[in-house]
Amino acid sequence: MTHKETGAEGVAALVAMDASAPSYPLNIGTAAELGVPLEKVQGTLVAIAPVVGSARVVSAARSIGEAFGIDIGTEDA
Repeated sequence: MTHKETGAEGVAALVAMDASAPSYPLNIGTAAELGVPLEKVQGTLVAIAPVVGSARVVSAARSIGEAFGIDIGTEDA
C-alpha cells in the first residue's frame, strides 16, 4: 500500500466514524503532504458512499467545509 492510498483511506475512516470537523484538517493535510490531490479525496467520498451511506458523506462534506472555511452550498431539505 502506498502513502497516497493510506492518506485517502484515512479520510474514508473518518467518514465512516462520522468524525467531527477538527479531525479532517490533520488527516487531509497529511494526505496533501503525501501527494494526494484534492480530487482523490473527493473521489474517496464518492466511492465510499454506497458503503457508509449518503448521510455520512454529506455530513463529512459539511465537516470538511467547516474545517477549511469552505462554503459547500448545501441546503437542508
